[in-house]
Formats: sequence, C-alpha cells, structure tokens
Amino acid sequence: MERLQLAVGGEAVNSVDDLTPDVLGYAGLVYEHTLGEDKYTFVENCRDPKSVTLLIKGPNKHTIQQIKDALHDGLRAVHNTIRDKAVLPGAGAFEVAAYCMLMKEVESLKGRAKLGALAYANALLIIPKTLAINSGYDAQEIIVKMVEERDAGGGTPVGIDLESGLPVQPMGIWDNVVVKKNSLSSSCVIACNLLLVDEVMRAGMTNLKTAQQD
Repeated sequence: MERLQLAVGGEAVNSVDDLTPDVLGYAGLVYEHTLGEDKYTFVENCRDPKSVTLLIKGPNKHTIQQIKDALHDGLRAVHNTIRDKAVLPGAGAFEVAAYCMLMKEVESLKGRAKLGALAYANALLIIPKTLAINSGYDAQEIIVKMVEERDAGGGTPVGIDLESGLPVQPMGIWDNVVVKKNSLSSSCVIACNLLLVDEVMRAGMTNLKTAQQD
C-alpha cells in the first residue's frame, strides 16, 4: 500500500469519510492480468511516480533469479554513477593505466618498496589478462600491445576489444569509481591478512612439532 501511494501520488486515509480531492492520486490505467496461476494488478500511466515495480517472467526459478541479479547489478551501477558523478574506462583500461604509472614510480623506489610496487603493478594486470584468456587470446601478447598503444597515444586509456583482440579506446565501456576503490582497498587488506595468517600457521606448526618431540 505504501508503494502504491508513492506510485500514484495520493495519501492513505483510514476512512472513506476522509476522502477529499486533495488526498487522491492519479493513474491513467488500472487493470488486472493473469500470468500463469497468479493474478496481478497493473497501475500504469501515473504522474511523476516515486515507486515502480518490475515484473520478471521466466521458465524456471533459476532463470528468474539470474534476470533479477542482472537487473539489480545494472540499477546499482547506474546509482553508483549518479552518486559518484564520475566513471572509469573499462575493458581493462584502468588497470593498464595504473600499471604503467606504477612502473614509472618503481624507478624512483629502492629496496622492499620497489619489490612491493612491482608486485602490486603486476597484480593489477590480472583483470585484462583474464579478459584476454576468456576470449581465447594470448594474455601476455595482449598486455604488451595495450601498453605500447597507450604509450604511443600519450597516455590515452586503452582497453581490449574482445572480438578482435586488439587494443581500442573503451568508448561506452565504463566501471564504477566506488567499485574500483573498494576492490583495490579490499585486495590490499586481504593480502595483508593472508600474510599474517601464513606467519601464524608457521608458528603453530613449529609449536606442534615441539610439543610432539617433548
């Protein structure tokens, strides 16, 4: 009932005695339709609706769930774009650009910091490499072409065309800024936690061997 109120723009009242023109909403078309064994009431042609309903139909529950997940992901992507007021080039372009920038910074680093930057830069290439492999192309060859194309274009974002396997400017292919931020932040935290767990496991095994010897 609350969603219907948002859709038609009216106000809920407890009694017909409280009905006035001011609390009425508007719907251009209201009808009942049967789909399968279920009956649905459609309220259409509303004025400035604040709530809508998407009716998903499929041959089985699995297909319906897949459609529902795809719709949810699409709506969340649009929501994130409107909230961030920015997008990032997709098709692996962001990861290749970040890799190239890190490789330039590596030249000014020394010691363990240099090794860490190299490892992080190479880890970023997992996404474009995965795109290439899933499309049947040689991952290393694609990465080399993308880096060369980016350098030749003066730093212009370059992604991978999954149909031809050639570097292209990813026009119309975008990633959410907040998603990239969260993935980069989470990957660092997870990697650090795994390293800590590895140390704890080694210490635990050592203590276990000592206890067995005693």
